[in-house]
Amino acid sequence: MNAGFLWVFSALQASLGANAPYRRRREHGDWHNAAQRHLLNRFLGQLHHCLQTRQHFDEQRAFAPLPQAPA
Repeated sequence: MNAGFLWVFSALQASLGANAPYRRRREHGDWHNAAQRHLLNRFLGQLHHCLQTRQHFDEQRAFAPLPQAPA
């Protein structure tokens, strides 16, 4: 589990795409550890998808902006 938190920590420093969902979780009231855990789960899901489909990781696709709800 420590490796996962190091993975998330380094991604938060280097990736704006990874930082956006983390910030959203923090703004909605998650504590730091909960937001990190959520991001780690997302990374693990993306890793699983890449391994299953034999595709390379694409940050633009993985962290595409969420669609806005109609007003």
